[in-house]
Amino acid sequence: MTRRYRPCVGIMLLNRQSRVFVAQRSDMKSAAWQMPQGGIGSGEKPIDAAWREMKEEIGTDRARLLAESAGWYRYDLPEELARKLWGGRYCGQKQKWFAFRFEGGDRDIDIATERPEFTSWKWAPMQDLPDLIVPFKRQLYRDILAEFAYLAGDAASV
Repeated sequence: MTRRYRPCVGIMLLNRQSRVFVAQRSDMKSAAWQMPQGGIGSGEKPIDAAWREMKEEIGTDRARLLAESAGWYRYDLPEELARKLWGGRYCGQKQKWFAFRFEGGDRDIDIATERPEFTSWKWAPMQDLPDLIVPFKRQLYRDILAEFAYLAGDAASV
């Protein structure tokens, strides 16, 4: 069976202070934090998958689209994870990233969704993100931050 990259979306959700929503996965032993992400369904457009994943993972879609990544980002899974996840069909993920401005309040976020993926969440400064994520995704996070860095400026102007 030929392994390939799983098509996926990533969500950078920024609050009014340009801090980024990150959460701890319920299925990870490490204390790693991540931005929401999820697979793209068959026939689904990436932007539609991003809105769906936001609602499914954090219980809200009170946001406004700010930006879409120019291209797709890829990361490789460590071999032991690649063998376990998704039936071993994928060696990693290719992701289209979207940045959103959160227009709700913290009370609108509810990670206790129908199928919870996270145990806790917080708002983090953009520059902290690579240090919060698992090591095999750090370069991807650095690349996304480089593309979306202009969004960390004055929140009122975005």
